[in-house]
Amino acid sequence: MRDPSLRRSAALFRAFLRERTDPGHCYRLLARDAADQIERYAPLRGAVVADVGGGSGHFTAEFRRRGARAWLFEPDAAELTAHGPPIEGAVLADGYLLPLADGAVDICFSSNVLEHVADPQIFLSELIRVTRPGGLIYVAFTNWFSPWGGHETAPWHYLGAERARARYRRRTGQAAKHTLGVNLFAVHIGRTLRQVRARDDIAVVTARSRYAPFLAEAIPRLPGVREVATWNLLLILRRLP
Repeated sequence: MRDPSLRRSAALFRAFLRERTDPGHCYRLLARDAADQIERYAPLRGAVVADVGGGSGHFTAEFRRRGARAWLFEPDAAELTAHGPPIEGAVLADGYLLPLADGAVDICFSSNVLEHVADPQIFLSELIRVTRPGGLIYVAFTNWFSPWGGHETAPWHYLGAERARARYRRRTGQAAKHTLGVNLFAVHIGRTLRQVRARDDIAVVTARSRYAPFLAEAIPRLPGVREVATWNLLLILRRLP
């Protein structure tokens, strides 16, 4: 599927709607899409890839299928086995302190993790540290004011996180998985872009709406509008010497 395109965005959206009932299909499709995005900038065949926070390993499996030497680093043991046995070689590790040497990987990958860490800048610094000079860092995250920013409580998070959690409990009879300030944090597009552009150890290759069917690179350039319309920001960064 061409990126961006209406057909691609529609296919991804349909898969997201089926995430709870068919997570395997959803994450396999998302993994193929992410791999396609990476290969616009660097080949996966022969590359050493760190998949940081990749859950049960769908992304790692796709990278390996394309010839990469890919390894999963996941801090949550429950996530490793959420969709079956853990993928071979998976490592239980904190993204703040990866068990990797400086410059150990060609590509460092993180999909929808940044909004789940209390200090995104420390997390990003660790991704950059383990990437070799000239290598790529792929970081995608759901920003707080995105229509999906509250995750399972969206879009009611626009009326306040606690109100959204209370509504979720009333509607489903169970507590929401995510709690703002505990395992979900309000990350914003403008602030994140300013922070990465201020660094002298990386160059921004692209900053784009990950799923948009058109104007994918234009949307994040629009202050205010981008905080809602970006939906999910994709940053591809290059590690500088």
